[in-house]
Amino acid sequence: GNMSFSCLEPQVVPVTFLSSSSYLALPGMPRQDEVFVSFQFRTWNKEGLLLSSKLHQSSGGFLLYLSDGKVKINLHKPERVLSDITAGTGLNNGQWHSVSLSVRRNRISVLVDNDVTLSAHASIPLQIYSGDVLYFGGCPSNGVISKCNTSFGGFQGCMRLISIDHKAVDMISVQQNRFGNFSDLQIDLCGITDRCLPNYCEHGGECSQSWNSFYCNCANTGYQGATCHYPVYEQSCEAYKHRGNTSGFYNIDSDGSGPLGPFLVYCNMTDATWTIIQHNSTNLTRVKSANRDNPHTVFFKYSANLDQLQATINHAEHCEQELTYYCKKSRLLNKTDGMPLSWWIGRTNETHTYWGGSLPAVQKCACGLEGSCIDSQYYCNCDADRDEWTNDTGFLSYKEHLPVTEIVITDTDRPNSEAAYKLGPLLCRGDRTFWNSASFNTETSYLHFPTFHGELSADVSFFFKTTASSGVFLENLGIQDFIRIELHSPSEVSFSFDVGNGPTEVIVQSLTSLNDNQWHYVKAERNVKEASLQIDQLPQRSHSAPPDGHIRLQLNSQLFVGGTASRQKGFLGCIRSLQLNGMALDLEERAKITPGVEPGCPGHCSSYGNLCHNGGKCREKHIGFSCDCTFSAYSGPFCKKGKHISAYFGTGTSVTYNFQEYYTLAKNSSSHASSFYADMTLNREAVTLAFRTTRTPSLLLYVSSFYKEYLSVILSRNGTLQIRYKLDSHQDPDVFRISFKSMADGQLQHVKINREEEMLFVEVNQNEKMTFILSSGTEFNAIKSLTLGKILDNSDVDEETMKANSQGFIGCLSSVQFNHIAPLKAALHHSSSAPVIVKGRFTESNCGTLAGGDSTSSETTHLFADHSGPIDEGKPLANAIRSDSAIIGGVIAVVIFILLCITAIAIHIYKKKGIYSKNEAKGSENEDSAESALKSELSMQNTANENQKEYFF
Repeated sequence: GNMSFSCLEPQVVPVTFLSSSSYLALPGMPRQDEVFVSFQFRTWNKEGLLLSSKLHQSSGGFLLYLSDGKVKINLHKPERVLSDITAGTGLNNGQWHSVSLSVRRNRISVLVDNDVTLSAHASIPLQIYSGDVLYFGGCPSNGVISKCNTSFGGFQGCMRLISIDHKAVDMISVQQNRFGNFSDLQIDLCGITDRCLPNYCEHGGECSQSWNSFYCNCANTGYQGATCHYPVYEQSCEAYKHRGNTSGFYNIDSDGSGPLGPFLVYCNMTDATWTIIQHNSTNLTRVKSANRDNPHTVFFKYSANLDQLQATINHAEHCEQELTYYCKKSRLLNKTDGMPLSWWIGRTNETHTYWGGSLPAVQKCACGLEGSCIDSQYYCNCDADRDEWTNDTGFLSYKEHLPVTEIVITDTDRPNSEAAYKLGPLLCRGDRTFWNSASFNTETSYLHFPTFHGELSADVSFFFKTTASSGVFLENLGIQDFIRIELHSPSEVSFSFDVGNGPTEVIVQSLTSLNDNQWHYVKAERNVKEASLQIDQLPQRSHSAPPDGHIRLQLNSQLFVGGTASRQKGFLGCIRSLQLNGMALDLEERAKITPGVEPGCPGHCSSYGNLCHNGGKCREKHIGFSCDCTFSAYSGPFCKKGKHISAYFGTGTSVTYNFQEYYTLAKNSSSHASSFYADMTLNREAVTLAFRTTRTPSLLLYVSSFYKEYLSVILSRNGTLQIRYKLDSHQDPDVFRISFKSMADGQLQHVKINREEEMLFVEVNQNEKMTFILSSGTEFNAIKSLTLGKILDNSDVDEETMKANSQGFIGCLSSVQFNHIAPLKAALHHSSSAPVIVKGRFTESNCGTLAGGDSTSSETTHLFADHSGPIDEGKPLANAIRSDSAIIGGVIAVVIFILLCITAIAIHIYKKKGIYSKNEAKGSENEDSAESALKSELSMQNTANENQKEYFF
């Protein structure tokens, strides 16, 4: 029949709206009671005007526009909105979308993408008649349509297949100016640019875009910045510690802005900083029936992948992993055919035959190195092949082989043969890159390293300290491109660069001087979106990059650190922890071979000393610093961890803390001590203590002065608390009674006393709070000593304090602190170095943490006594009688103790035999408690061995 070998497609002519002022004006069908317009559009912008028109014989009109990626239509009259409906969502995704607008009499409908589920309808109280002109994408600036020039601006994107009253618009006629008119359009081309292809958002950031730019959503990536380039998390536990963080779980990003992602570790912040990385098999595992043909093989999966682990291990100063191997007739290295019987595999997939505590170069266990194996013929305890449990245990610490990824066991298939193993977590200490530093001693000295070449993003971070007013930190020059970071002035740092779009400079000014010989942090980043610079915690400054300029750094020379290739004024001072795109540069190694530059930088306490709290002292270390908490009431890496140190005081016990300055001077001088301490004046004190007693009256705490001023805290005869301040030796003391109940009830009582000049604040048991005003003075002058328990020199105390001092204090004292002084901690833990004198019966106890009970019930055997003579030398006979009684009582106690021990041992042996018989019957029922079962067997084995020995009681 009649056919043609061609296919006539309708010509599709797109039009591009190049700017927010672009528009296309087309004639409509005026004075019609029905309006129908359809078209397709494509855009990246969330906002923009699609279509507008003025209604016939009305001052109103309608607007069809995009808002937050949704199509909305607004029908309005002056000062009145008749209708506002919404259809569709996410229409700014750069894809083509169709819109059909239908207005018939008093009903309006919008259909998106020909999907009825994306349509919207509304009825309006007005008969509508079409206007003369339809404006697509915008409207003329003369404001012919009310509300046309709105806040969402004109449309930027493409349109095609425009139809008015079901008739297609011929865009070629529009282009030839034969139909309609337009402004700033590009016809017969959709000039939209996909700015997310390629995707410049790094580390899995989600890209979105507008007409002129793209944006990166960095949520849940672990990175931040305009292109998700810079890490949110620190690179190591060491970095978290020196932000003041305490032990806990943290995400670390071991290669910074590099390709490896963050992962979760536990940071143990002690004097050293340990990173703990767990794996999936930390329990003790028992093995039977394994041989060469059917080996027992276990694989270990860590909370980080091997690349992340390698980066962490490379940064660390030291890494180790404990490997425990229990054996009963199960050998490790005893070879009959030249092959080991068990082995483990490390990070690089190499087989290793040395075991915990040994070295890579030898096939031995720890006992083989030490010469302490149970059979000297072998290098491992297990190789003795005995029919009883033994073990080879130790730490693997060769970093290049860690972590253990696999263990293979082949010798448990003989009769009564069995093994058990346990692999601990990977432990890494410190971060050698965090403290890697160099000192630049001349303005012409510098270090040089390979640098950026062709990178889209580049970041540099480092610490510096200096006393100089200016100098170049680092510089890199290309043929045209360059990058430079320098100290412009004592309070200004600049980051300047050129990637081919012309020189750009970002400057950060500090309100304080940066040449104060303190460590300051610098972070500079340049990517395709912007350049940014941050100093310490100051607000980040940034400069936007041109949307269509050069984007790659083309640098073909070395990176100069501490100086410049152009011989500008170099940097004088220290630079530490220098990193380029997450890679640490080894400043110390380069400094060792570079004249004018020295490896390492001292003086960390000047910057980090404020991390030592509560009287802790900063101590310099070869790498970094540490906090000495010897004379603080607190412990931990920053002396912030509270510790309830408690002690039991017997009759007449006295603990006297002589304040350090006087103690030191008095040792070397015969002058009157007050002349040394007269300039020491306290305007405020903070005192905390907890106690438990049933004795009254009692003296809890007494602080004396060389000027006969004092503070005493006592329990009166009726058990109420008294605070007595005497801050003027010529006046009577201020006495404050807290008498709501007796506090000598055997329960733990907490007291806080804070004085600020004449104001005194007292808190009892965290709920009773009182305020008092002192009248005897506001200055506590030349304080001499602090006494807990009995005052031995009571010549300056008042009558009430004297009564309370008659027996001192009998009971439990806990958590005592006077400002930053912790007298109990000093007496119990640092008695040899602290200025503290202890007399009488003084025993460390946990009585301060018990909920109730007698305070003597928790005594321990750590007794601190004065060996210089009796406490009360005025009653030698009574002392002798008490001493004889104590000896007799002690002998009786020892006899009772021996009898109890004999009974306990007999019961212990009987129980062990019972457990042994039960376990023999149960066999291997309880596989889930392998570790408990093995411990039980080991205990039975030890008991059986003990039964063969003789004991003399």
